[in-house]
Amino acid sequence: MDLGIKGRRGLVCAASRGLGLGCARALAEAGVDLVINARGKEALMAAAEAIRSDFGVSVTVVAADVTMSEGRAEVLEAAGDVDILVTNAGGPPPGMWHDWQREDFIAALDANMLTPIALMTALVPGMMERGWGRVVNITSQSVKAPIAVLGLSNSARAGLTGYVAGTARQVAGKGVTINNLLPGIHATDRADALDKAAAESQGITLDEARARHVATIPAGRYGTPDEFGAACAFLCSRHAGYIVGQNILLDGGAINVTI
Repeated sequence: MDLGIKGRRGLVCAASRGLGLGCARALAEAGVDLVINARGKEALMAAAEAIRSDFGVSVTVVAADVTMSEGRAEVLEAAGDVDILVTNAGGPPPGMWHDWQREDFIAALDANMLTPIALMTALVPGMMERGWGRVVNITSQSVKAPIAVLGLSNSARAGLTGYVAGTARQVAGKGVTINNLLPGIHATDRADALDKAAAESQGITLDEARARHVATIPAGRYGTPDEFGAACAFLCSRHAGYIVGQNILLDGGAINVTI
């Protein structure tokens, strides 16, 4: 399928590995020129070079912490008038409700709620003026069904979801769509970290922890960054202009809900 976005320009955050990289590569395959961001310069440069080599698109690299005001300013300066925005940031660490203090919640909100909102606030007006834009926020399956040990993430992602629900309906008439992708477990560094934490807390091996996790997923496996990226690219395509303010699960069926 021709996604109809060749020659568009997109910003993808946290794009050096994992789901962000999967989204960047899928957009590049569709012909989108990219600005990609992550904190680690070495991994980001390697990702950019691979994307250029594989797809022949322009890739601008900004190694900065987008959750900090200084880093966000660098990213936005490089982004300029992008047509596509994919927000993404690593999730807060797991824990229990009695472990978290106010500063832990503030950090989670800054990274996983306020940063995406700041990026949208900066870039969506230009999209509206030009009459076309796509925003995809990478959130979490915990928006649909909270995960007890990820209470910080549950809180921040739910706040972002509420913001998007109202905002998306206000900008859709100008040709701009905002939607959220809700990943379940995918084969990424985040999955490795969560499985390792589960193994340690339960006194089992990493392989045993992973096998128990996989057993809860009807698809019988973890997702891949490539298939996640393909879903993101579709939401950014010319075919997705009637999809507004939605929360789309990519979890292999793990969350058992009717709607």
